Amino acid sequence: MSLFDPFHLPFMARALAELVILGVLAGTVGVLVLLRRLAFASDTLTHTVFPGVVIGYLLGGDGGIFWGALAAGIVTAVLLTVFTHRRRVSEDAALAMLLTSLFAVGVVLVSRQTGYTSDLTAFLFGRVLTVTQEQLVQTGVVTVLVVGLLAVLRRPLMLRAFDPEGAAAAGVRVSLLDLVLNVAIALVIVAAVRAVGTILVIALLIVPAAAARALSDRLMVIVPLACLIAAAGGWLGLAVSFDASIHYGLRLASGGTIVLVLVVMYGLATLAGTVRRRVPLLQGGRAKEGARLDEPELEAAR
Repeated sequence: MSLFDPFHLPFMARALAELVILGVLAGTVGVLVLLRRLAFASDTLTHTVFPGVVIGYLLGGDGGIFWGALAAGIVTAVLLTVFTHRRRVSEDAALAMLLTSLFAVGVVLVSRQTGYTSDLTAFLFGRVLTVTQEQLVQTGVVTVLVVGLLAVLRRPLMLRAFDPEGAAAAGVRVSLLDLVLNVAIALVIVAAVRAVGTILVIALLIVPAAAARALSDRLMVIVPLACLIAAAGGWLGLAVSFDASIHYGLRLASGGTIVLVLVVMYGLATLAGTVRRRVPLLQGGRAKEGARLDEPELEAAR
């Protein structure tokens, strides 16, 4: 199997570029999702963006998907922040209500269209091999905005993640930071929705960050490592699906293959992390690494 030859084709090169950019975006945001334990909230956002995707498609065709998803993502990020800060409703209940109600709206809307089954599949699982130059530009702009915003707010975001009570006592506007992170998650979903769909984007957010966390305890290592794992998973997944389809007659969905590759990479990272913790020589090196994620006050101060 060749890992490079398929990407001489223009559509494969565009798909790879899209996944590398998404890897940087999802890897960066995914670490915060992991630290804040927001996997369920992220999954909720992937579903609540769906009606915006459908409405955008109905109003503007393929060109309207990004803008419909953007509008729905921002609105649901605000609703999610408001509902999860209300004490009368538990966070899990609020997330479940948002997920089921808004996703159902999207399904009802798309079911009214002729051939809705194929449309629904495309919305849920994406079509990474049909990425256009316009999509690449949109994804790049979203990535620059989100990564830049998170870099500027790195210190308060870390304080909020490790010590929310201390952050509130220090005058940090916790609810505003939660809104910023929810919007960042929504923007990842918006950027990825046409390439990998609303369902598979959750794997890009969670799996690379979890794999990086298994390999290191230092936040300054985890973030770039998560980006690298996400990009590498996209590259390998595309190469495997292309090779299986062309040379072996096995039609493998690119998005699903990418997710399976990421899961395998997570398994290998977990195994490597276990070995690292149990080998005395590697444990000694680990002790000298500096601030680790089990030292929240020191890491937050950095």
